[in-house]
Amino acid sequence: MDWNAPYIDDFVRRALDEDIGTGDATTAATIPARASARAHILARQTLVCAALPIAEKVFEALDPEMRVTFPHNDGSFVEPGAEIVQIKGNARAILTSERTALNFLAHLCGIATLTRRFVEQLAGTRTRIRDTRKTTPGLRALEKYAVKTGGGANHRFGLYDAILLKENHIALAGGIKAALDKAHTYVSPKAPPPRAASAYDAAGLDPEVVGPGPLPVQIEVRDAKELREALGAGAEAVLLDNMTPERAAECVAIARGIRAECVIEISGGITLENARAYAQAGADFLSSGMLTHSAPAANLSLLVDGIEET
Repeated sequence: MDWNAPYIDDFVRRALDEDIGTGDATTAATIPARASARAHILARQTLVCAALPIAEKVFEALDPEMRVTFPHNDGSFVEPGAEIVQIKGNARAILTSERTALNFLAHLCGIATLTRRFVEQLAGTRTRIRDTRKTTPGLRALEKYAVKTGGGANHRFGLYDAILLKENHIALAGGIKAALDKAHTYVSPKAPPPRAASAYDAAGLDPEVVGPGPLPVQIEVRDAKELREALGAGAEAVLLDNMTPERAAECVAIARGIRAECVIEISGGITLENARAYAQAGADFLSSGMLTHSAPAANLSLLVDGIEET
């Protein structure tokens, strides 16, 4: 993640403007303008740190001389009571930016923490958990970064870096074979697609730095009949949609028997409680929108350690 990218600065600025408006009346009324302070952000639960540098961007936006340090790195697993950010600088800037910094970190650490729980559920299987496009508008890059920080994988970043033929595409294209034929004609017919349904994820790179390449083609199927039809039409990656673990296992066995190298993903209704049962079906990936749209916010607090007037 490029924390100095213009869109990060712009997003931080807009978040602060939304909160500050015409000014922080409470802080202006009670804190001397030249006062300095030391503070820290405290984890009040077990969590995975994610996007800590965005807190630095928030505090520095109001005080360019702010000193922000991180006792832990992104991806670190910390226990309640751990200090994850330490801040020293203008007291008014610390208090005014407190909520914006906490909002970012609580949301993104929450996503990373939930993702880590899924990863733990899948331990010992061949299956990885990955996200979807069910993200908060404007926050996709940060939320997908948090998923990777928690140990998950990213699906396609948007509509441009992979083809995913869903039921509406299939219906309007004229059926499974017609949809696949059109998709395969659209992409380069000579270069093999990456095994992950995302060019930047396969390369281990951020989407901004991945150059041109063949678009992977994945197709959604709802039962064994559609699966066989898709594989017969040349599908190299399939998404098993809204199946029970038992039905998914049957379809995985069918797919492996017809095309062993087929990338198989299971989606629809994946939760922490049933993730392992789905993983035992033998798919390459499980995908779940809840990683980004339903992750509980991490419990964090900012506490002031001391203040001095200058």
